[in-house]
Amino acid sequence: MRHQKNRHKLGRDSAHRKALLANLSKELIEHERIETTVAKAKAVKPEVEKLITLARRGDLHARRQALSALGQDKFAVYKLFEEIAPRYTERPGGYTRIMKLGPRKSDATEMALLELV
Repeated sequence: MRHQKNRHKLGRDSAHRKALLANLSKELIEHERIETTVAKAKAVKPEVEKLITLARRGDLHARRQALSALGQDKFAVYKLFEEIAPRYTERPGGYTRIMKLGPRKSDATEMALLELV
């Protein structure tokens, strides 16, 4: 049964959506704060939280899973495992925060700041 299996589709096909989420995840890990649309922020938040939970495990299999999810970006995986994950060892979840910024000037799309807590 497919009950409650709806994902954020973002008006893209699956390959485009996967690439977008991987890129947003990499940027959030690298810069620890990104400005994006509210819809994209809500879509990437669970992906990043799963990656941080994976990094808290810290074993080789988790590292390889993170590499796969982030498109073979070794720098992002290194930073995720060595710098970001140790910060959240005592925290049971909720590693990111979405703060709404208001509409974008050009097309009035709601913008948000997605940051690591």
